[in-house]
Amino acid sequence: MGKEECKTMLDALNKVTACYRHLVIALGSTSDSQNLREELKRTRKKAQELAVANRTKLTALLKDKTISKEDRAEYERLWVLFSSSMELLEVDMKRSLEIGQEFPLKVPTRHLIQTGMTGSTTTVAARAMSVQNMKYEADSNIDTADLRDLQAEISQVTQMMEEMEMKVQVAPWAVEAKQEAGAELKSNMSVGNSSVGVISICEEEPKEEEGGGGRDAGFASICAVVVFFVIVTAALVLGYLVINMS
Repeated sequence: MGKEECKTMLDALNKVTACYRHLVIALGSTSDSQNLREELKRTRKKAQELAVANRTKLTALLKDKTISKEDRAEYERLWVLFSSSMELLEVDMKRSLEIGQEFPLKVPTRHLIQTGMTGSTTTVAARAMSVQNMKYEADSNIDTADLRDLQAEISQVTQMMEEMEMKVQVAPWAVEAKQEAGAELKSNMSVGNSSVGVISICEEEPKEEEGGGGRDAGFASICAVVVFFVIVTAALVLGYLVINMS
């Protein structure tokens, strides 16, 4: 029961962290707005709450001397995944701070960048917050006031990560993976099982028929061979003429 609960909590943290990264990408672009700044604030606070819950649960389990060797190995693996998620969150929070300082909304000093992104980020934020619709309540000066809070929260996350390393000694290189690299990208087993949801992924465009692709590739190869022989023949003829003329 403890392992399943830890996996569910970690899955929720990973998805909220992914939503936060998705929102950070829109900072400084033409999609930037007061609503986006509030979405970032609420999403990162949600991520920090989940991080504290994960840390408390995993720390207690790893300090338990009565658990089996197999269970300890699994908890250590979850701990490494948790630490990696926290590192990504810290990086994105720092990036959010830097971009937010460069692109203030209340007193603009730079033009927003046309990155090609359009539309609202409300859907992503709503998934992270586990709500149907976002309700915005922030003041007009959230971009400046929130930067101070963000600086303090970055320090808190950094301190928490340092405390994690001191309380639990888990060597990442000693933890064995349970699945091949990238296996989670090929599986959709967890989609929809978590209350926080996931970022939607555009459907892949239909592939061209294999026969048509093969014919095109064969025709291109034939053309390349013909061009090669034409070039070689022209070079030989020119060389012959130059020798005879000299």
